[in-house]
Amino acid sequence: MLSLSQRLDELPLTREHWRIVLLAGIGWMFDAMDVGLVAFVLVSLGRDWNLSRPELGLVASAGFLGMFLGALLAGRLADRYGRRTMFLANLLLYSLGTALCALAWNLPSLLLFRFLTGIGLGGELPVAAALVSEFAPARHRGRMLVILESFWAYGWILAAVIGLLVVPQLPSWGWRVAFLIGALPALTAAYLRRQLPESPRYLDIAGRHTEAVAVLRRFEQAASMPPAEVTTTPAPSHPSFVQQFRALWSRQLLRRTVMLWLLWFGIVFAYYGVFTWLPSLLVERGLTVARSFTYVFITTLAQIPGYFSAAYLVDRWGRKPTLVTYLLGSALSAWLLGNAGTAPILVLWGCALSFFNLGAWGVVYTYTPELYPTTLRGFGSGAAASFGRIAGIIAPYLTPWLLTSGGFSQPAVFALFMAVFAIIAADVLLLGEETRGRPLEHVSPTPAQLAR
Repeated sequence: MLSLSQRLDELPLTREHWRIVLLAGIGWMFDAMDVGLVAFVLVSLGRDWNLSRPELGLVASAGFLGMFLGALLAGRLADRYGRRTMFLANLLLYSLGTALCALAWNLPSLLLFRFLTGIGLGGELPVAAALVSEFAPARHRGRMLVILESFWAYGWILAAVIGLLVVPQLPSWGWRVAFLIGALPALTAAYLRRQLPESPRYLDIAGRHTEAVAVLRRFEQAASMPPAEVTTTPAPSHPSFVQQFRALWSRQLLRRTVMLWLLWFGIVFAYYGVFTWLPSLLVERGLTVARSFTYVFITTLAQIPGYFSAAYLVDRWGRKPTLVTYLLGSALSAWLLGNAGTAPILVLWGCALSFFNLGAWGVVYTYTPELYPTTLRGFGSGAAASFGRIAGIIAPYLTPWLLTSGGFSQPAVFALFMAVFAIIAADVLLLGEETRGRPLEHVSPTPAQLAR
């Protein structure tokens, strides 16, 4: 007799699977829109409040401090109370925080509200990835998760549209209107609550077997397959935070955790160090605000083919070769972007960086939840993302500091990001393991093995 997880893995892809991707992707898209809005409002905000570049860097860093805490807490809570529950809770939290940002009256209040927003953002992304990975059949898991991550591009495109149409037209109030628009995801929460099912793998290991089987039957019906008798998993005890943290560094998971934490730290550092400041850096090169936003919008469009090419390759080449290739492409593109002379060349290499870097992100979100067992998947994914958010706190502040107090030129700063991309490519190549097509339960050790 098959286990519930084995039955889920043998089902063909159906409209129900893609509906899960779409519903989770809506939340993912609004997350990206919020993060993208910060990049577009920094120029307007700095002029409105007469803020220095390091002070503007604090605005971005405050959000990442919240993301650090949110990813760590939400991952553990998702293992305890469910993926769907925490996904919706984080959606509401970051919508509330973004609305409050529009009402901020000074820099300290804005930093506080960005911190609250970050808690919701940081918690939602790893939980959504864990949720989709637990619905996905093994042979299609990579493609489904990279396509989920592609919603990030649509969110950035929305942010770019808002930046183009709203911020330059309202020099003093544009950034407030942009944040109010960013609070709209709260309206989607009620719909998602009714439409998004809980992960059957989570329900199974949580002892909620009747609910788990009911979700399985829904997917069997969508696939026009007869109901199959399945075995369920005895509900495990609920480990403490310390026990879960120790499990991440157990002999069975040590190599995976080291690889993932280095990967997350490096990719977050390079991504936010570049893209948070890209509109402002273009303005400093002599472009108008509107022209700068237009160029960033064009480079954002290149994210979409980056995601879909990675989605094609991740289940054909595998996780490791696809991720290493896209990270090395990001390294080369970062160096070329930093040394671009004319506007057309700048746009060209900006598109290349968006293509390779966001394709790499799609594989990272595929790869991370695959490397931990179901009982530890939310916490393990959240802990890796949380460690990466430390880099997110540092990078938005470090970039302007290097360009001012540090005396670095723009090419030198982009050379630093190139080096970071190359280092994490080596990290994946040397420490990563291939998970393509393998059932989640075969990739990760069992709770009994972790207890040895």
